[in-house]
Order: sequence, then C-alpha cells, then structure tokens
Amino acid sequence: MDVIFDLVRHIVATKYEDIPEAAVEAAKKEIVDSLATALGGTTKPGIEELVDIAREMGGSPQSTIIGYGLKCPAPNAAQVNGSMIHALDYDDGHPVSLVHIGCIAVSTCLAVAERMGDITGKELLTAIALGQDFDSRLGLASRPDGVALGAGWHPTTLFGFIAAAAMASKVMRLDEEKMINAIGLAYHQCGGAGTGVGDGALAKRMGPGFAAKAGVTAALMAERGITGERSSLEGREGRGGLYNVYIKGDYNPEILTNELGKQYLGVEIGDKPYPCCGFSHPFIDAALSLRKKHNIKVNRIKEIVALGGQSGYGLCQPLDIKQNPRSIVDAQFSIPYTVATALVRGKVTLEDFTDETIKRENILEVARKVSGKLDDSLTRHGVSPGGISIVMDDGTEYSDFAEDFLGSVGNPMTFDNCAEKFRECAPFALNPLSHKKVEQIIDLIRNLEKLDDGTEPIRLTG
Repeated sequence: MDVIFDLVRHIVATKYEDIPEAAVEAAKKEIVDSLATALGGTTKPGIEELVDIAREMGGSPQSTIIGYGLKCPAPNAAQVNGSMIHALDYDDGHPVSLVHIGCIAVSTCLAVAERMGDITGKELLTAIALGQDFDSRLGLASRPDGVALGAGWHPTTLFGFIAAAAMASKVMRLDEEKMINAIGLAYHQCGGAGTGVGDGALAKRMGPGFAAKAGVTAALMAERGITGERSSLEGREGRGGLYNVYIKGDYNPEILTNELGKQYLGVEIGDKPYPCCGFSHPFIDAALSLRKKHNIKVNRIKEIVALGGQSGYGLCQPLDIKQNPRSIVDAQFSIPYTVATALVRGKVTLEDFTDETIKRENILEVARKVSGKLDDSLTRHGVSPGGISIVMDDGTEYSDFAEDFLGSVGNPMTFDNCAEKFRECAPFALNPLSHKKVEQIIDLIRNLEKLDDGTEPIRLTG
C-alpha cells in the first residue's frame, strides 16, 4: 500500500497538543519570516502583474493578498502570496531537501484559514508544523542522488503541489478519505521546471504560487466529493506515483515515515539572513568575517577565490554572467556579486537587489575579481559549506571558511532574528507598514496559540 495512507492518517489525527514545543516555535518563525519576505516582494517584477490578474478575475473576497488591501478567492490569494513570498529568494527552506517551505505552507494555510473564518491560532500552527514536516520529508526522500534537481525539477514547486493539498485539507478539517483525494488531485497537476533560473526568468518565483493554488483548489474539489489518484506517491507495483513518474523511482520510502510524529523536520528548516540563493550564504558569512577581522580595503584586493562544493561552484558559472549580472535573478544566484557586495558594504540586504543597484560599478569591479574553485570533498546533498581566500595587492592572503553559517541547522536564526528581518522588509512593501503595526503583527505571531482567530496577523498586512 502506498505510504501516503500512513502520512495522511498521521496528519488528520494530530492535534496541537501532540506537537513538540520546538516544532511550534519553528511554525511561528515560518509565519513571521514568510510575511517578511512577502512584504519585501510586493513590488517585485511579476507580482503586481499577478495581482492585476487576480483583481481582473474578481470573485468572492475570501482571503487577503498580502500588502495590497485586496481580498479574492482563496486559491488566487494562495497563488499570489506564494509567489510573493518567494520573489526575493529570501524565504526559508530545508537545507538538504532544498525545498522552500514557507512559500507553500504560509500562503496555503492562511488563505484557507481566512476562507474558513473560524480557524484558531492553535489550528493554524498545527497545520503549518505538519506541513513543514511533510514537505521536508517529500523532498528528503528523493535523496541521496538529487534526482529531482538533476532531472530539471524545482523541488519546491514539484513537492509543493502535494504538500499544499495536505495542508489545505488539514485547515479545512477534511477526513482521511477526502485528504487522500485532495492529494491525488494535486498530484494530477504536479510540475515545476527549475531550468528557468539559468535564463534569469521570473518563472521560478511563479512556481510556488502555482503549487499553492493547485493544492487549495484540490482540497476544495475533494471537499465536494471529487475523487483523485489514491496511490499518489508510490503508485502500484512500481508504476505511477510521484516518485516513479517524476524521479524514476529513485527515492527512500523510509524517510517518509521515520520517527513520524516524534521528529518534526520543521526544526531543521533554515531561515535566510541574506536575500539571495542559500548556496551563497556560507561565502557571504566568510566574506563578512574577513572584512571585520582584517579591515579589508576593497581597492587593494587583487583576487578572490570562492572554494566550495558543487552547489557553491555552480553559482560561479558561467563566470562572466555571475560577475556581471544581467538581472536581479542573476544577482541572487551569483557568488561573485554577493561576496563583492558583502566586502564593499559590510552587509547584504534587499536594497542590493534592484535593477539599479546590481549595476553599481564599485560592486562589479570587486565581483570581477571573484572566481570559483571546486572542491568535491565539500559537496553535500543540499547547502554545502564554503570559504573564500582574498589575495591583496601586496601578496597578503586572508582566508575564512564557514561550516555553520547563520541560518544553518548548526547556527539557526531565532524568532527574534526573524522578527528583525520582518522589520527590515516592512519598509520595502508597496504600502509600508507603520512601526506600531509592525510590532503588533510580530507580537500576534509570537503569541499565536492564544488567538481565537489565527488570521489576525495577515489581515494587518493589507
């Protein structure tokens, strides 16, 4: 029998009281971090266009589009918010499965909760904690060979369809049979090509929105009695099912149920301190460390070498584009650009990823001195450690290496760190929030389990 039945049984039966405190805290971080990146993403290319489409389509004013003061049907709100959360590539993710979680979990759960109208803070936290765990397991099970990425899939989107359907079903209080059908209907829609990153295309930020919308729609269909594929993960007799159809049967089913209900993988999700690809974060940390330790004068730098595994080295290729980003997406996925920014400015923030700022000559001059060096011993299944070496014009060499970089499992961001990130992002919103409202939202999320209405925080973002 397909393992999906065991997973659904667990999701349906689990109550707030069953979830460990650390997993509840991880769910709260998920919400504040995702709302932060959503606010920062309200004005980014592709998002305003999605909002225009949602406005044109109209429909029941069920769920909030973050930062726009607009309500629309829950599936459409989930789509816009999912893409908005992911637009900056500043959203959290599991460091090994490479699945961004919040853009699926928070967009889905909040949209459905608003539609329902009677979801408590505890119910919302329960759905998100379960969704974090489920989505992470879906991605991890496709390891150790990384077939999903190797085949050209964007794991966040591919696994997000099924995860979103499960979370939407949980918030809607569907029974096992209907949740199975919802997941089967979502599986019928699965997709998500990851190759658009190489083109600097906006398609990448659209993927999580497609998944969230499909998951919500699938749950609404199942609620009304529409049936879906029952063996959605493993299929029957080695045929069909997500893992056979999309990644050629190369998966580990034990990961899907190992310590299920005891170990919640949401506690392993990493939050991003920098608004760019997580593969670059060890190198940014190393650059900031060297700048602070040695008071690096960038005009005296001769050469910079970024030493890392396959994931880091990939963000240095092709070198000409990474040193001279054509677009914001290029810059977000460039170690030369992000390391140069860290060395020149002593920080890497949202203001470094605009059409204007990615063309700053003082940054690009340093970026052109950065090259990558591959060390396969540093390759990991997920975010790899990395370091940089800086050679000065007098021959002096400085090196630093980051294993437990900020936001990693070994050096996690706290709720307060994520709250500070919310404060950073709020001024970049289409309609910047007042200091009072920012602090009110943070406080509501911090105490979400006490709220009779778990959707209060998102309604304040409008």
